[in-house]
Amino acid sequence: MNEPQDVAMWRNRFIMIQLARIGGTVVALLGVLLWQSDVLVEGGHILGFPLALVGLAASFWAPLWLARRWRTPPGP
Repeated sequence: MNEPQDVAMWRNRFIMIQLARIGGTVVALLGVLLWQSDVLVEGGHILGFPLALVGLAASFWAPLWLARRWRTPPGP
């Protein structure tokens, strides 16, 4: 059976993967908000576009990176 430490480790890893997805999505939405709206800057700002791309990339690739990092046994 699983020991309580193992269960806690896997729970924490699951939470970290979900936080990486949510964080990337929030950054992407803030980038689009900065780029396309008047909420933060009148007329929008060009820095929102790269910020949105970084957030989008993070929401897709950060969970994959974390899963590869925690793979058992470590692979290439």
